[in-house]
Amino acid sequence: MMTDAELIQWRANALRFEQQINQCVLGLQTAVRQIVIAVFARGHVLLEGQVGVGKTTLLRAVAQGLGGNFERIEGTIDLMPADLIYYTYLDENGRPRVDPGPLLKQGERLSTFFFNEINRARPQVHSLLLRAMAERSVNAFNRDYAMPHFQVFADRNRVEKEETFELPAAAKDRFMMEIRIDRPDDDALLDQLMFDPRFHDTDRLIAGVESGGMAYERLNDLAETVQNKIQTSPKLRQYALDLWKATQNPGQYSIQLADVDMNQLLLSGASPRGMSYLIRAAKIRAWLEGRDYVLPEDIQAVFAVCTQHRLFINPVYGYRKEQLVPQLAAAILQQVAAP
Repeated sequence: MMTDAELIQWRANALRFEQQINQCVLGLQTAVRQIVIAVFARGHVLLEGQVGVGKTTLLRAVAQGLGGNFERIEGTIDLMPADLIYYTYLDENGRPRVDPGPLLKQGERLSTFFFNEINRARPQVHSLLLRAMAERSVNAFNRDYAMPHFQVFADRNRVEKEETFELPAAAKDRFMMEIRIDRPDDDALLDQLMFDPRFHDTDRLIAGVESGGMAYERLNDLAETVQNKIQTSPKLRQYALDLWKATQNPGQYSIQLADVDMNQLLLSGASPRGMSYLIRAAKIRAWLEGRDYVLPEDIQAVFAVCTQHRLFINPVYGYRKEQLVPQLAAAILQQVAAP
């Protein structure tokens, strides 16, 4: 466990980390804050957005700021689980060689794993990733390899649907957050992105992020300390429980959406793991805000990003999924009374 003085220093480091990332990617302050929360809550993150909106740049900046060892793999339709474990080739003498793949190459030092275009990979690959994400270990060559600092950042393209595989519910549930990255619509930001040469060279832009200032190998200890230090009142616990129940049975809380039979809308609401992630994220937000107790606004700030990808819509309403899920999350927050 860390001391109070160490927690204060870590909070200053976290806010500086957030500030540096915001200097790399413009107009994404909300997404950056959500990623910072996930980093310190030790949760995996799924990014979803259109092409060219800064998803990869954002994640590279996060990896640079965190330090530690970084690996990246591209999701393709022919990617197989073994490709994450090892790869084979002929060496300079024409002899077959087997070298560790991206999950094993860095050993226990692997801290950030970026899975680009995850929905292009087959379900078999998702299955392997599920175990690695849940257990922070992988079995290969008849032994287990531990990855105690392992954190996954995956992204998926919202536009392309050909040759893609929808992530199963179990896979989505392993991600603490699904963060939506939208195209900036502010003219001043677009002007900077187009005409400021600083944003034309991504490698140089990311190199400007201070690296190694986070002592990534201590993040697990920090997360445990914060979760134990930050307090929740009985009324706040009841509020969180009501929110959870509302994701299971919105009609019970008089939640109505236009032209929707609320009794038929959901196949499944948020899982217990999802609500646990919600509280972990809320505690980190409270800590970043300089408090040692959680307020309703901490939960409200992370509710949608922790919950929406865990709300599974009846196929009857599937064609309106992109519209209904955010509406339902917003309606739950509006209808469930906060203490």
